[in-house]
Amino acid sequence: MKRVITVTALAATMLTSCVSKKKYVALEGELNDTKSTLQKTRVEKEEIEQKYARIEERVADYNAKINSLRTENEGMMEMNDLTVMSKNTKEKMKSTIAKIDPEKVKGAKTLEDSINLAVSYNLKQNISEDADSEDIDISVDETVVMINVSDKLLFGSGSYRVTKEAQPLLKKLAEVINSEPAMEVMIEGHTDDRTMVKESYLKDNWDLSVRRATSIVRLLQDKYNVEPSKLIAAGRSSYQPLVENTNKDNMAKNRRTRIVIIPNLDKFFAMLEGDAAVAKN
Repeated sequence: MKRVITVTALAATMLTSCVSKKKYVALEGELNDTKSTLQKTRVEKEEIEQKYARIEERVADYNAKINSLRTENEGMMEMNDLTVMSKNTKEKMKSTIAKIDPEKVKGAKTLEDSINLAVSYNLKQNISEDADSEDIDISVDETVVMINVSDKLLFGSGSYRVTKEAQPLLKKLAEVINSEPAMEVMIEGHTDDRTMVKESYLKDNWDLSVRRATSIVRLLQDKYNVEPSKLIAAGRSSYQPLVENTNKDNMAKNRRTRIVIIPNLDKFFAMLEGDAAVAKN
């Protein structure tokens, strides 16, 4: 009887040892997989950080150039006042102002305000079939032109693939850019602050905003023959909202692509001529 009990106890001990070893091996495998995944994630994180650092460096250089150009052009406009413009340009400006909503014209208090208003109007006429569209907003700050385009005109929800409907807009934008060799353009992607869904192939809003800007830059270069040295792609994620992300309407306003154009002063005044200025080149 003792012998039977001893054999049984020994068998139980061996079985327990065997099961524990299997668990140990499984846990060890999981640990190794976790270490491998962690190492891969660290490498990807470092690569992304390096990529964004390069983008931010280019954007910082570009913003410095914008500020420098603003100062230079502001000085020229102050020194020369109306003498900067030719008689023909003055007539073009008056003709354009006459077409603009009188309520908007009332807000133009200075010559510079009037010029900016006229340039904005003519540019919108050039790049949009609907001059009254609320999905395209153009503003001018010291001859730096900023075009905000709602993402619903360019992309599907959560996507960075440019829609077919956006092609006419990008074609006209390319014509404006190609009309002046010295013109430089920055394409900025902006998102709302919603977190990307887990099933998405995009990492986060940084990833989405950069990919959207890059998609537009590639199209301008590959399909519409814009010189790539004139283009900069930048992602801003959700960190430069136009309004607070408190409701759906505000979120829609923040999901946009901003196109920043830096023309030289002569070309800036040429923009007063609208379609004629682009057609000449």
